[in-house]
Amino acid sequence: MQHQSPQALFESKKVSAHDAITLLRDGDCIIVPSGAGEPPALLTALSDRRRELRDVKVAQILALRKYAYFDCETTQNVRHLALFFGGASRAAGQAGWADFVPAYFSEIPVLIERGQIPADVVFALASPMNEHGFFALSLAADYTMAAVAKARAVVLEVNPNVPFAHGQCHVHIDQVAAVVESQDPVFEVGLPKIGPVQEAIAGYVADMIEDGSTLQIGYGGIPDAVVMQLSHKRDLGIHTEMIGDGILKLVEEGVVTNRRKTFMPGKMVATFALGSKKLYDFMHHNPMLEMHPVSFTNDPYIAGQNDKLVAINASLQVDLLGQCGSESIAHLPYSGTGGQVDFVRAANRSRGGKAFIVLPSTAKDGTISRIVPTLTPGTHVTTGKNDINYVVTEYGVAQLRGKSARQRAEALIAIAHPDFRAELRRAAAAIHLC
Repeated sequence: MQHQSPQALFESKKVSAHDAITLLRDGDCIIVPSGAGEPPALLTALSDRRRELRDVKVAQILALRKYAYFDCETTQNVRHLALFFGGASRAAGQAGWADFVPAYFSEIPVLIERGQIPADVVFALASPMNEHGFFALSLAADYTMAAVAKARAVVLEVNPNVPFAHGQCHVHIDQVAAVVESQDPVFEVGLPKIGPVQEAIAGYVADMIEDGSTLQIGYGGIPDAVVMQLSHKRDLGIHTEMIGDGILKLVEEGVVTNRRKTFMPGKMVATFALGSKKLYDFMHHNPMLEMHPVSFTNDPYIAGQNDKLVAINASLQVDLLGQCGSESIAHLPYSGTGGQVDFVRAANRSRGGKAFIVLPSTAKDGTISRIVPTLTPGTHVTTGKNDINYVVTEYGVAQLRGKSARQRAEALIAIAHPDFRAELRRAAAAIHLC
């Protein structure tokens, strides 16, 4: 039998999004990529046909759009399995009708490989196929590449607006069960609003970033505010989980060159992209950028091979020992662990590395201190006391590594909001921390 050309295979596997849903079986777990890598036509068709299915789960980090399958009335048909809560899934998680799997982002591919998170089907947004029969899952290689290797059926939503990126993010037409074509613009996210508190925090962090450092920048107002203050730096590198418009700005300004990186010099490395059309265009066939699975980008041993690795991540609450509750408000889930711990540990391993946890000193218009004697009961601990390095608020920087519990409490009280310092000292005394 003559082997079909990639183009002939592509034509033979084309189906409508509605028909692609027939590949699903009751009890399946569908793996969907992070963020902008989610396939809108497929997830809309899944939503439309959800009542025909039973006990199907959709596993994803950071759902961006609230598809109709987010429905408390039809969870016995299709139920969301959050690996991290985003705006679309948070309310469902807090109400208890979407499920949550705690995990380090770096380890999700291993959980899939070992069958601890099932991967029966993959639904993913992909670039057009090249002449060799390869598609790029450029917007999110994350854990999806591991799922492609395990799944019974891989269904790609192929869209000309998706860039073809370099790196380990390619799927061959031979591996694909069905192809759905779409033309929708890729989901875009603007830069977050930055206020004076974020700017003040960012100023402290920016001052401590040396020329030649390699950056991991989390998502949010404060990490982006840091980026805005790096225009005068030289020869920065990027090894991160998310590439966004802030990083693109540094490339355009000539600040990011990747020349002084000690691991993969000359290359920016990321696992998912979330930004504007300009960012996605920049990614297309750009040899400066490689998109890799999260088991590569976020592995602390691998990322830590970058000298002067700087990790910048946000938290919601920090206690006087340095424990960070970055993903829940008391027991209510808000986001997830993501890559925070991966990169804190990577920066701690890195020669000259620095891991920053950033947060405003207060919440709810200054009525609540985010630095607390002990974490609020029920809080999900994200970064533990043994991993914490720098904590930064608008009132300064506390370096906690190698410090005693008493020294940590003093350093953290010093960067708490002045209105809460006396109260924190009294609470610290009561638990013998000062």
